[in-house]
Amino acid sequence: MRAQDMLAQRFETHRGHLRAVAYRMLGSRTEADDAVQEAWMRLARHDTDDVENLVGWLTTVVSRICLDMLRTRATRREEPIDLLAELGDSAYDSDPEHEAVLIDSVGRALLVVLDRLGPDERVAFVLHDLFAVPFDQIAPIVGRTTATTKKLASRARQRAQGETTTTATELAAQRQVVAAFLAAARGGDLDALLAVLAPDVIRVADPAALPAGMSAVVRGAQSVAKETVLLQSRSRVATLALVNGAVGILVAPRGKLLLALTVTVRDARVAGYEVIADPARLRELDLAVLPQ
Repeated sequence: MRAQDMLAQRFETHRGHLRAVAYRMLGSRTEADDAVQEAWMRLARHDTDDVENLVGWLTTVVSRICLDMLRTRATRREEPIDLLAELGDSAYDSDPEHEAVLIDSVGRALLVVLDRLGPDERVAFVLHDLFAVPFDQIAPIVGRTTATTKKLASRARQRAQGETTTTATELAAQRQVVAAFLAAARGGDLDALLAVLAPDVIRVADPAALPAGMSAVVRGAQSVAKETVLLQSRSRVATLALVNGAVGILVAPRGKLLLALTVTVRDARVAGYEVIADPARLRELDLAVLPQ
């Protein structure tokens, strides 16, 4: 067997790991595959005689490629992108099966939170907290000292964990109610929705979040439940998250945030919720992953 073929075989044994690293850094399956392929091209051109730890070397290469891609992406975000307008009718399409598997392995809420981090913070956090890479190995990748790299990961971790002013008991109670609401919405179960919605529930929404002809304000459990069933496709790409310190819902097809729901829970029922779609308002929200 030729040396190049043997090298290709060795690379293939690490492809899954490299794709996992790249996907968490980039949040895009296509871009992750591009980064992994670029790593292979660099490996094929490199003299591997001095490479003692191939998977470590490849992880470093993929991380640097992803960091470059993230920095390039950041420079192109001078103007906010309205994803609802960009995706149109396909905005709430369910994730393709292969994409859904990746998203489930990471967590839809974590992908949304990672997307809000700066490039260096994201790389430091992903490598250290998700793949246990030591800080002294991450520091050269991001071009910082080890101490500064620790601070980058710490800031990212704090944003991912968020803050809440409620007690653990209150948060658990909120979570139970909002989870029941989301489960009923996914199943299109009118009776289950009526059971979790307060009789006088109020739904408020940004106009951009609604199909043409729907009212910005809907009152009463029957009306809100029927609308929720009608918009069932949205719940299939939704997840629970901390939204401004309370349990809410993020609608994020392919891991990209389109809508956020701030939910008011009262007497073990959903008393009201607001659907936020405006990009400027979404950016102002404090979003974090719910604690396990």
